[in-house]
Amino acid sequence: MKFKIISVTPFLQNCTVLWCEETLQAAVVDPGGDVHLIQQFLNNQGLTLTQILLTHGHIDHVGGTTALATALNVPIIGPHIDDKYWLDSLAKQSQTFGFPHISAFLPHRWLEEGDEIKFGKVALKVLHCPGHTPGHVVFYHQESALALVGDVLFQGSIGRTDFPGGNYQALIKSIKEKLWKLGNNVRFIAGHGEMSSFGEERENNPFVGDFA
Repeated sequence: MKFKIISVTPFLQNCTVLWCEETLQAAVVDPGGDVHLIQQFLNNQGLTLTQILLTHGHIDHVGGTTALATALNVPIIGPHIDDKYWLDSLAKQSQTFGFPHISAFLPHRWLEEGDEIKFGKVALKVLHCPGHTPGHVVFYHQESALALVGDVLFQGSIGRTDFPGGNYQALIKSIKEKLWKLGNNVRFIAGHGEMSSFGEERENNPFVGDFA
């Protein structure tokens, strides 16, 4: 599996294109906006988008979803149903955070712990990791030891829990009991900022490091 991070929206959100090298089938994770940049990359690489994957319902992660899904006629997958509140409130989020108006939508499929996502010969495992939002999910590709963690964990930090439905204790539990178990060698793409590894964060992260 190969990947490309595309920074989108004024919030510099990490939208990620994943694709199978053999079939050139692709998935886009969290198309928050700037859909033209995402489509341009897909076209330049000769990729066929099969689905859109959402980690959670915040507008900087989902703002371009409907436009991209409509343009390329692909299904929207995720997040967990506990984030329905956030998708239902997209019009309000648009006003609150200064985004162009985005209407509410529902995915074609909600995700659960243990679900599997496939495109080409790639299979991703789904982990339900509440805390930042109640329905936040993480996508994990075992073969390349890569996780897409959205806003659960960052290099040197963790996700906010002061939004509606946020829960600090649940977030810490998600990180320590689900992410850490995947292994220290696993690299991760966060919703914002630079890549890191679980091992680096266990050693250095002041919020969830082993010394904390």
